[in-house]
Order: sequence, then structure tokens, then C-alpha cells
Amino acid sequence: MSNPSSCFNRFDTAIDPSSLPDLFNDPFNYKPHPICLLAVDKLQSYLKTQTDWSHNFGLSDSIEDGTVIGKMFGVLLVKNKEKEIGYLAAFSGKLAGENHHDHFVPPVFDLLIDGGFLNVGMQELSRINALLESLEENTSEHADQIAQLKTDRKEHSNALQQKIFNHYFFLNQAGEEKSLTDIFKEATRKNPPSGAGECAAPKLLQYAFLHNMQPLAMAEFWWGQSPKSTHWKHGNFYPSCQEKCAPILAHMLKGILVDSGQ
Repeated sequence: MSNPSSCFNRFDTAIDPSSLPDLFNDPFNYKPHPICLLAVDKLQSYLKTQTDWSHNFGLSDSIEDGTVIGKMFGVLLVKNKEKEIGYLAAFSGKLAGENHHDHFVPPVFDLLIDGGFLNVGMQELSRINALLESLEENTSEHADQIAQLKTDRKEHSNALQQKIFNHYFFLNQAGEEKSLTDIFKEATRKNPPSGAGECAAPKLLQYAFLHNMQPLAMAEFWWGQSPKSTHWKHGNFYPSCQEKCAPILAHMLKGILVDSGQ
């Protein structure tokens, strides 16, 4: 378990307790709380000036290495065990090809561990794909083998995805832990979509609960060029996603009074 102080970010000035929100904001329909905006300003200033890592957000006029990938970032206003007010920060998915960076909470489960099952599984998929590519140069002579390899690839990919899901467990304020698979089966009667649990909001709440921090409010914003969709705009705030986050956050926010009036 990581050191809670390593991810707890303090504000430059003391926060007046009377200015704190009375209720946690609805992740799917909110206007960022003023103190969350202070946290966002600090995080965005860091993103503009940091030299700890290199990620191509597509914001520079100069040519940068790697594909342009904008990111969703999130902040969570919290009160720690010492009753201090601060905030946690998170990014969706990976940042600069890594799961761990200073100032940001870790993933709920680290898929990039050296020697982990994901790396082994992806190597097997690469082996199957390479063999298929070589055989498909002469499809007529290897039709049966090609068909079998495609079946093997699908089965291996599905099994690997299920194994990923089985390693994600989410907490709520009461300390109740529930698996990603169970969360989606109960909520949607379906398997989770790929990437579920990798968004910023679940990472933030998981870290807060692991370290006995009280969540007070959150906000998420897009940073960088938009992907194929024109929906994401640099610097704009967005609600948590319904497809991946709604079932997870319903479990994680159980027992927390949420402001439904915004």
C-alpha cells in the first residue's frame, strides 16, 4: 500500500471549514465546487510546467514523440485522518505509458507489473498473431490451421479479459469490497466493458477509502487534443462516464449523501 501522504496534496492557503460543501456532488451532473476549482488550478499548473515525465497531449507547436493522446484528469477534495483539507489527483488509464507517477493516486489494480499475467497473456496473443500472419500468405494450404488459430485467439483474449476483471475490487465508505464482475452483473447483468475501473473517479475514491480519507467533492476535466470525437474539449469539465463508471460509483458512493439538486 502506498504512503497516503505521497498523494495528499495541500492547498497554498488554509481552507475555511464553512466553505466546504455540505453534500458530495453528483458525479454525473455537477458544477465544480469553488474549492475543487482551486485544486484543478494547481493540477493544471503542474501539468503545464512539470518535467517528471513526457506525454504527448498535442498541445505543443513542436513535434513531440508518440501518438497524441488527450487524458481525463480528476481531483477529489478530501479530509484526511488529521482533519486536514486537501485533494487527490488521478488520470484515466495510463499516463506516459505508466500507471504510477508522483502526485497521482495509483491504479485500483496495476496491470503493468513486471512478469504479471497481462504481459504473459499479451505475449501469447502476439505469438498467435504472428503465426496467423505467416500462414495467411497461403490461405488455401492452411485453412484449417488458420481457423483453429483464430478460435484459439478469441478464446485466449476473452479469458485474459475476464482475468483482468477478476483482479479489480472496489471499496465504499463502509469498507465493503465488491469485485468488478459482481458490480456489473448486479447492475447490468452483463460483463464489464473493457477499461472499466481505469477512469479517474474510481481511482480517487478507492485511494480515499483505503487511507481513511473523507471524500467531499470531485471534478473531472479533459486535458489535450480531442480524440476522434469532437466531444472532448481541452480544459473543459465533464461528468463521469455512464458506461464504465455508473455501476462502479453506485457501489463506491453507497452511504454517502449526494447532492442531486445541481
